[in-house]
Amino acid sequence: MNLDRALDDYLAHVRAERGYSEHTVSAYRSDLADLIAFADRRGVAEPGELDLGLLRDWLWTATERGLARTSIARRAASARGFSAWLHRRGHLAADPGARLKAPRAQRTLPRVVAERALAEALAALEARAAGDDPVAIRDAAVAELLYAAALRVSELVGLDLGDVDRRRRTVRVTGKGSKERVVPYGAPAARALDRYLESARPALLAAAGSPQIAAVFVGVRGGRLGVRSVRREIAAMLSSIPGAGPSGPHALRHSAATHLLDGGADLRAVQEFLGHASLGTTQIYTHVSSERLKQSYRTAHPRA
Repeated sequence: MNLDRALDDYLAHVRAERGYSEHTVSAYRSDLADLIAFADRRGVAEPGELDLGLLRDWLWTATERGLARTSIARRAASARGFSAWLHRRGHLAADPGARLKAPRAQRTLPRVVAERALAEALAALEARAAGDDPVAIRDAAVAELLYAAALRVSELVGLDLGDVDRRRRTVRVTGKGSKERVVPYGAPAARALDRYLESARPALLAAAGSPQIAAVFVGVRGGRLGVRSVRREIAAMLSSIPGAGPSGPHALRHSAATHLLDGGADLRAVQEFLGHASLGTTQIYTHVSSERLKQSYRTAHPRA
């Protein structure tokens, strides 16, 4: 078995048996295809020829090319998973990836949009939707639901009609690792979503001449709304709001989590709400709240 065939088998394994998302599988494919190309230039074509020195040289070359520490850390994780699988399958006598280390990824605080600024941005979308444009109505519902339920963009576009309980104001989402959770949403999101489902969604499907589909959010061509479309919409929505950091849908998720903690929500409850496997992942939002408190103190306290 050559390395290319081994990679195909490994990706099939992580997709089917580990339940990794297509986004994660795509990242693994990109990283490991680069590793295999590097190995080929070194004259290595068989899994059994991989060793720790080659893996270290591959990471060092990526560092020399100026890749970020987060990218290097992700590549190291991809290589470790691949070599461990090769070892378990008997293609490697020992697991070289077990000794592979990478620089610890720097953990930066996520961007959080202030409550007032976010309320104004959502109000602007609502005002635009008042003109009965189906796309504007849909966009308002998308933004409201992303923030209200702190959804990942993949979770939002993956919603089907059967996942929405409009009476209880909850949505059932499938998150990372194919884990399901049910999360609530509030009255503003309910109004925006109800209006979209009752008027804008049928209008979009009719205009596209498309048959009924299961997806909650649909595009102008009648198919399921794509991740890129949502990213563009939210980036445009947040473009006028001051603040450093990413301006995509995840900024709304970060903001929702931080606002929940600022409002007194329990950390464990926020972990469940977000669908985090580890409490440590959720704890970054406590750091965000602390930093905001320090900033307010420095700005407002007379003896700061």
